Formats: sequence, C-alpha cells, structure tokens
Amino acid sequence: MLYETALPDMLVSRGFSVRLRGFSAIDRYLDRGDLPFIFVDTGAGLSDLARHIEGLRFPGAALADAAAESGGQTCYFRCLDADEPPSDFRASAGGHGFDFLDFYQDRKTGHFADPRGIYPRLREILDRERSKTGTAPEPFPWWEGIRAGTERRRALLEGALILSRYCGDGYRSRLMEEVAGLFGRLPDGPPPREEEQRLFLTGILCSPHPGLGLDFLKAAGFAGEFWPELAVLDNVDHSKEFHPEGNVWKHTMETFRYRKPAANGRTYDLVLSLGLLLHDAGKALAGTEGSRRFSGHAELGARTARRFLERLGFDPALTGAVCYLVRNHMLPAALPRLPLKRVEEVITSPLFPALLELYRCDESSSFKGPDGYYESSAAYQLYLKHRRNPYRSADGKKRGKKDIPER
Repeated sequence: MLYETALPDMLVSRGFSVRLRGFSAIDRYLDRGDLPFIFVDTGAGLSDLARHIEGLRFPGAALADAAAESGGQTCYFRCLDADEPPSDFRASAGGHGFDFLDFYQDRKTGHFADPRGIYPRLREILDRERSKTGTAPEPFPWWEGIRAGTERRRALLEGALILSRYCGDGYRSRLMEEVAGLFGRLPDGPPPREEEQRLFLTGILCSPHPGLGLDFLKAAGFAGEFWPELAVLDNVDHSKEFHPEGNVWKHTMETFRYRKPAANGRTYDLVLSLGLLLHDAGKALAGTEGSRRFSGHAELGARTARRFLERLGFDPALTGAVCYLVRNHMLPAALPRLPLKRVEEVITSPLFPALLELYRCDESSSFKGPDGYYESSAAYQLYLKHRRNPYRSADGKKRGKKDIPER
C-alpha cells in the first residue's frame, strides 16, 4: 500500500496538528511504500480521537496511546503533551528508542524535520537506491544513539526493523553478535505484547532485507525467548548435497533474497514472506522414514505455523493462507508428474501462484536452481489452458460431444 494517510489527514482537516514520526516519516522521505502500519503524533487528545474516529482501540502505552484501522492499514497514535506542540518538531522523550528515528513529517505542510541530523544517512540510502547499483554503504552506527531509559526488548525490535528496512548487505558479514551484545546493558522491560511482536515482525518481513533483522534478533536471544519455533531452526542441519547454507535457519534467511517486490517496486507480499519464514518450520519436529530425513515436515510445519501465527494474533484469513503455503510447499516439485486428481484441489486455489513463487525462492536458494520451478510453471500453465478449452477436460483429455458445455 502506498501513502495511505486517511485518518491523519482527516485530523488535519479538523484543525489538529499531526506529524508522522520515525519509520513512517523516513519511508516518506525515501519514497518507500508504507508498511501496513504508520506511527502518528498528534495534538488531539484521546477524547478528540474517540470523537472523530470509529473503532478506536487502546493497544497499550508501550506501543501507542490509541490505534485504529483504515484501508487495511493500522494507525498508531501518540497524543502529545500540552508542552510538546508538534509544530516545533523538537526531539521527544518517547515514541522510539533511537536518535536515528528522530525524523518527522508535518502532514499539513508536508515538510520534514530532522532534529538529530540523520539527513546525510537518509541521502546516502536514497542515492544508493536511485543509482540502481545496490552497493551497500559503509554500515553506520545507528545503535550508538540509544536513548536513556530505552528497554532492551523494544530496542531490539526497533533495531531489527532498522536493519531490515534501511541497511544493505554490508551488515551481513559483520556486527550481528557484537552489536546485539551491546544491548545487554539495557533494562529488559516487560515482555512485548503479541501486537507489538506482530507489528515488528510484519515490518521486518515487508522490508528489503528481513534476513538481517531476523539474524540480529536471533543473535540477541530475542527469537529464542519469544519465537522459539523459529530459533530452533538454527539447530537443524541440512544436507550439504542440496543446501549450501548448512542449516534450516540459514536456508530460510537465504530464500528472502529471491523475493520479488510488488508491482509498485516498493513493498513485499506479507503472505509469501510469512510462508517463506515458516515453510520448513516442521523440520525441527520431523523424523526420518527410510530415505526421507524430514518425513511429513510440511504437515508438521503447517501446524507449527498456525500455532505461531495465532499466538501473535495474525488475521485468521492470513493465517489460513500461510498454512496453505506451508502445507503444500513440496507439491510444486512433483506437479509435472502427478495426475490431476491428486493435485486439483491445491492448484485450483487462488493462492497457487503464490505457492509457485515460494517454490521458486526455495529452489533458488539451494544447489538445485530454478529449473524445477520453470517445469512446474509450464505444467500449471498447461492446466490453465486446458481448463479454458471447452473441448478438453482439465487434464487435457478430449471431451465427448455430450460432455462439451453449451456456449
């Protein structure tokens, strides 16, 4: 989704001061697509928000004073104190834990404010993206601007999103464990609520480099503490014959490198990204059956995925879609050789093109390469061609005259 600001702009139209902050303002400056959520500061009080916004809810002070959904996006509102007018854009004492996130956009004027001087870093990111070279800049020390009183768990989530969204592969070969260790001196704070975990995981997965953020959370112990279904994959070895990455965690992170952005070129599909994240989650539970080392891991993975996504409060429809991908992620490899009656229920799903995309990313991250994907795609296209032909059945057999539907 691009630049959905219906609720903030409605508040502006009714005379309230409004600014986007942190990730949301930075994304506007960089001309990025919006995340499925935006962070908003406003001079409106809670009573004002309740009066003007239907469905207002209160997710907890650690996340926001109030939240509301609009157009498939969640707005998280922070009501500014009376002595902190948005018009002065001075650094605030709350709302985020890093100086790097001290960046704002006034929704009335469209002007940006940069009280901490992060503009050179943003220009560096923007210039790299516009040059199309993909060359990562020298890693900048975003972690040095941690604010006093910031809690470790929230700082780790924000740091993971900074890495995933704004840092290139220059970070991949260094710093993860070293930087993660620096956060050990911060107070833990309370465990993040499910909505906060879901919000940041969504942001990480919808960003260009989710592997960076997830590696960081694993190195810092956050994944082991809150997402053990994922962290355990680092202990599951893969066969070097097919997977040069070495274990299931590394293989999973590698699959993200082969995702394609959406048509707008700025965002990544959340269902596909969650499917990639969880597609091999069952391997930690699967046993060996004959020559099959991870027997039944797709079915086991679908159950693990459902528990994980439901615990974090993901939408039931999204959860069902991800479980479809995980449960069936082995099928595309066999599609050219299976009879239609074995696979028709799966390939008639509107999610099947996403399943093929998952298969492409999965295969591309291994020694196998994309040849199997092309073969399976050709088989799927042939099925679609036959299905459109009234003179043939879906498996390509000629119909008798009595079986041909009237046109």
